[in-house]
Amino acid sequence: MGLFTPNRGIRRKKFEYEPRYYDPKKEEKLKQRMRVQRLTSKRRKSSGIIYFVLLFAMALYVYMTLGKN
Repeated sequence: MGLFTPNRGIRRKKFEYEPRYYDPKKEEKLKQRMRVQRLTSKRRKSSGIIYFVLLFAMALYVYMTLGKN
């Protein structure tokens, strides 16, 4: 019956923060990798649209050819 206790308080989450040493070279490498990943993901999205249009056209063609019979 511990689930239904009315005066159960909200507990704060505890965490430990460890500050990191700022290294401009590492930071620049990280930013460069993020830029590359962002650019490659944009290419994938545009190809996905092309595949969708082709699949839709093929499905429409099959639907039209089956509808004539």
